[in-house]
Amino acid sequence: MSLSCVLIGAGNLATHLGEVLKQKGFNILQVYSRTQNSAKNLAERLNATFTTSPQSIIHSCDFFIIALKDEAVKQVLPSVEFNNKLILHCSGSLPLSVLNGFSENTGVLYPLQTFSKGRNIDFAEIPVFIESDSEKNLSLINSIAARISNKIIVADSEKRKQIHISAVFACNFVNHLYTISESILKENGLDFDILKPLIKETTNKVMKLSPGEAQTGPAVRFDESVINNHLGLLAGKPELAELYKLISESIYKFHQSIL
Repeated sequence: MSLSCVLIGAGNLATHLGEVLKQKGFNILQVYSRTQNSAKNLAERLNATFTTSPQSIIHSCDFFIIALKDEAVKQVLPSVEFNNKLILHCSGSLPLSVLNGFSENTGVLYPLQTFSKGRNIDFAEIPVFIESDSEKNLSLINSIAARISNKIIVADSEKRKQIHISAVFACNFVNHLYTISESILKENGLDFDILKPLIKETTNKVMKLSPGEAQTGPAVRFDESVINNHLGLLAGKPELAELYKLISESIYKFHQSIL
């Protein structure tokens, strides 16, 4: 017998989660989103009904998945009748306790990945971190997670916060640095594609080496002539110059500390 689910959210994460759950035999009964187009479009893909009203979210399901931005989770929760069913939020930064008082059965199912609509991702390779308020619920959440991923890890709220901040450094900040690189190249009539082999090799190296071992560049040895030359090029962009200095100093201090 397949388990049924109500999906609260229709963004990038909700879309990927909804699709993989449907593929793995879960019955998605309903999709909620604040905006009608988002709710309707995802519901049609999942063969589900949809609503834009939290008060109209049904509770004739086995579990709820809340895949919303952190602030939206707190705003939506008081308006939904969960009827004591299992509620799972998918946040890396919210504690399990944010669900307290809304059901006696609560948990976390946090997939550690960056999600964008239209990107195909092999969910089986994504680490999924789970937490619950009881062994019984943890067992159920584990069985749900094991249907969509081969990497299930139990992690409490404090540990998940540390995982989340490390992911921000490794993904969001790195991507922003790519954005800065692209803007510098564009200003000089160059294409970002010229950096892609470098980015690919950098990524491949950290699959084999620790990031510290893979580090190269002028900051490791604090090559002042190169660094000062780069700062000169950024003279008209004080915020980027300051960012360059901070990161260079951080790299140098880290590598000095491990010598």
